[in-house]
Amino acid sequence: MPNYFPLKLTARRMLAPTVAHLSFIRDDGMPVEFTPGQFLQVHFHYADGTPTKRSYSLATIIEHGPEASTGISAEIAVSYVTGGAATLLFESLEIGGRIEASGPYGRFCLMPNDSNRRYLLIATGTGVTPYRAMLPELARLIADRGIEVVLLFGARTPEELLYGEEFRAFAARHPQFRFVPCFSRELPAPGSPHDHPDVRRGYVQEQLAEFSPDAHTDIAYLCGNPNMVDACFETLKGHGLPVPHIRREKYVSSK
Repeated sequence: MPNYFPLKLTARRMLAPTVAHLSFIRDDGMPVEFTPGQFLQVHFHYADGTPTKRSYSLATIIEHGPEASTGISAEIAVSYVTGGAATLLFESLEIGGRIEASGPYGRFCLMPNDSNRRYLLIATGTGVTPYRAMLPELARLIADRGIEVVLLFGARTPEELLYGEEFRAFAARHPQFRFVPCFSRELPAPGSPHDHPDVRRGYVQEQLAEFSPDAHTDIAYLCGNPNMVDACFETLKGHGLPVPHIRREKYVSSK
């Protein structure tokens, strides 16, 4: 049976014109326990009373790592879709308002038995959310095993680069972490925060080959637009990566 629990909204900020970062605590006083990479389901009703649900990856950063994650917060990124039932729910939810959730679910997580030398993390849109939650564990793996990490993140414009400043700051602190924003419509203005040599023009699937995926050293994570996930999956297989080393989660916007 699903583990249902109440969440209370504690903070809201806009990450992009149509994407909100929402912070919750469990309203029953219990911690939100999860492993970075997992997601929650939010349960609500359509206007006619029909029950429905939506899934959201947890963006919460837990500094002491995933093994005993007992953080009290649940942070998610929500895309606002015109006319969407979930959009109406979250836009009308005031600070202190409550929703019902269940979980955590999913296995899109860093595996403790991995022995790879590099992670290729690839995302579009809100598909980057689980990678934010993984940052403390990636920092530990960089320190303990000397791994390298490449985060290829696709967005249309710089203002849609979710958590971009956080990823850039993490890359500045950890030279073995490379943050590569890929903009399909508009590049950053010269001298702006995201004007950087690692910026690319185009779609992430068009940039992947530049990083020479290697079956002997790499494990890849794909999260976001289904077309991107499918294209990168085929590219990675073409470079010889075995299917168990290509971990996927597709994001489809639901109304």
